[in-house]
Amino acid sequence: MKIEYFKKKLEEEKMRLESEMGTIGRKNVTVPGDWELSPLDPSIESNPVDQADVITNRENDVAVLADLEARYDAILVALSRIDKNTYGKCEVCGKEIEEARLEADPSATTCTEHL
Repeated sequence: MKIEYFKKKLEEEKMRLESEMGTIGRKNVTVPGDWELSPLDPSIESNPVDQADVITNRENDVAVLADLEARYDAILVALSRIDKNTYGKCEVCGKEIEEARLEADPSATTCTEHL
């Protein structure tokens, strides 16, 4: 298996996700490893229409950040598995995960039989 190849892909994805999360959020200083939305701009007008837009946008950002953070966490787990020499092994049966599956999703934790 091409462990170094997949490690590089995972590290690139990790950097991309950090960059993307940084556009709508920031690392939570009180909870290590967690991300939170960036604070609201205090200069936002108090017009009710503007406020409704802000709330809608914040709700969307929360959902996007949650999805990105879940993907980010899966990448961190995969990188950890590389360090522990367990990367590429199905968590259910212990067989090797197909390279085509890892190519499609380098953070996969199961073989195609155990999707």
